[in-house]
Amino acid sequence: MGVLWGLVRRGRRGVAVGVGVAVLMGGAAYTGWALTPAAGPATVTAPVGGTGAPSAGAPSVPASPSAESVAPAAPAPDGLPEIDYGPAPIGFPDDPDTLDTAPLTEGVRPQRRLAVYDAPGGRPLAFLMPTISGVELTVPVARREAGWTAVLLPSANRKLAWLPPGGFRKIALRDQIVVERVPYRLTWYRDGAAKHSWQVSLGQRGQETPLGRTFVLGRTPPPESVYGGVDIYALGSVPDDPDSVPASLRGAHIGIHSWHHDGELGQQTTNGCIRLTRSGQRLLLAEVPPGSPVVVVDALPTPPPTA
Repeated sequence: MGVLWGLVRRGRRGVAVGVGVAVLMGGAAYTGWALTPAAGPATVTAPVGGTGAPSAGAPSVPASPSAESVAPAAPAPDGLPEIDYGPAPIGFPDDPDTLDTAPLTEGVRPQRRLAVYDAPGGRPLAFLMPTISGVELTVPVARREAGWTAVLLPSANRKLAWLPPGGFRKIALRDQIVVERVPYRLTWYRDGAAKHSWQVSLGQRGQETPLGRTFVLGRTPPPESVYGGVDIYALGSVPDDPDSVPASLRGAHIGIHSWHHDGELGQQTTNGCIRLTRSGQRLLLAEVPPGSPVVVVDALPTPPPTA
């Protein structure tokens, strides 16, 4: 889990690094580390999405906003906060489908500063930027209504932000990560089909891995050798109880990462992060791009065929 930093700073060994992310990982200290840009997924011309369990093929959603009346957007004051790696502003609505494991197959990438609202035609609460601390932002689409688009909110848990039409580019999302807390299992899906499952370690008591939908925000090199020398994924989610984590990890995000040994898999041993094998983490890094949705549930009704 981690924190993006917007300024160039020095790493622990005195090496200058650029924009970075500090990640909550198993209780070790953290600092800013350079994120690695990833190739963007292809653009799409029609929205896709749906409800229900992951399944092969993309389910359809009500499509064209142009076919319905668009709720007007109130002007946004210039003084609204910008959403960054710190805690998101309050007032955004809950994600009503936060435990839905249906694939979210479309994302949006802001092309300019965008005002985000608490409802279609509602109050502007903040600005969503094209980047967070220099890292290109892609957020999954969760709902559509009255010509507006709801996306998963960065730096918050189980919250949506509403966007009026315009100012963003549509991105196809083929991949999804589903984490089950009870069987300690992570499954990677592509186009609705399970590709691989791994046993994982999850958050210890009082620092449980947060339930609900989030997404991959970006990747970063490991700050310590205990992480097995493999890059880390920082997610859009944060600890449910920020005061429960060690002081050195306050303000950090939930992360997916490996460890220098696999002896704690299937246990509650982390500060809320999701820890899997080094080979599994390398595969996710190679195949799953930033912006891909992640959902944490207690258990799926039926174990995936790769379990």
